[in-house]
Amino acid sequence: MVTSASGPVLQRSSALTQFILAPNPGPMSLEGTNSYILRAPGSPGAVVVDPGPLDEPHLQALAAAGPVELILITHRHADHTAGSSRLHQLTGAPVRAADPTHCHGSGTALQGGEVISAGGLGIRVVATPGHTSDSVCFHLPGDGPHGSVLSGDTILGRGTTVLDYPDGKLADYLASLDRLEELGPAVVLPAHGPVLPSLVDIARAYRSHRLERLAQIRAVLDGLGRDAAVGEVTDAVYSDVDRSVRRAAETSVAAQLDYLRGEAARQ
Repeated sequence: MVTSASGPVLQRSSALTQFILAPNPGPMSLEGTNSYILRAPGSPGAVVVDPGPLDEPHLQALAAAGPVELILITHRHADHTAGSSRLHQLTGAPVRAADPTHCHGSGTALQGGEVISAGGLGIRVVATPGHTSDSVCFHLPGDGPHGSVLSGDTILGRGTTVLDYPDGKLADYLASLDRLEELGPAVVLPAHGPVLPSLVDIARAYRSHRLERLAQIRAVLDGLGRDAAVGEVTDAVYSDVDRSVRRAAETSVAAQLDYLRGEAARQ
């Protein structure tokens, strides 16, 4: 399943999905964006999730894995969306996202709870704001014994996700983790990093990590004061963070401070 001797490789990720790794590795994108191709056995058409960057060989490989009848977006960030308009041009397939800005062709905005029929599949849209306000996941209940969930950046294959505050909110993110946990031990198909075996376990681990961070920040605020600046708190909680992800750490701290201060205001 290789598109060329040196080009993108189509890899199996679950019974009903394959992916092509985009050539955009980095501190935030890990090895790169996993662009997924969804198709039921015998289906003449396929669905692409997260076309990734505007990279012509990558997009040509996605188009060749088709025919593509629909393009879906998990959220607005460019490492997921930049190639979507070009893939629409290559395939004629509409692009659907929760944010209408990223819809192309006849694509309409995604709605949480809707079930999309495409590629011979029933694809359930799960609204999961938190990483960004427009983040969604895609649930494939018939993909293997426990189904699968394409998690975008809401859950990564390695490490934890950044909350893109102020667009992304921690309260929303915790609620989204609860929503995902309810889907049980589905296979996790993240947009970055390797496939993970059990959504319920990963969602619980992510929640535990967030609660531990909140406890750390509460302790830091006890020393620095309730009005400590984001930079001060980041220095204390992420003292060993690499400069390449310093901004991401500050963004996550800002989201957690917003959550804690909102919690205090409600008491």
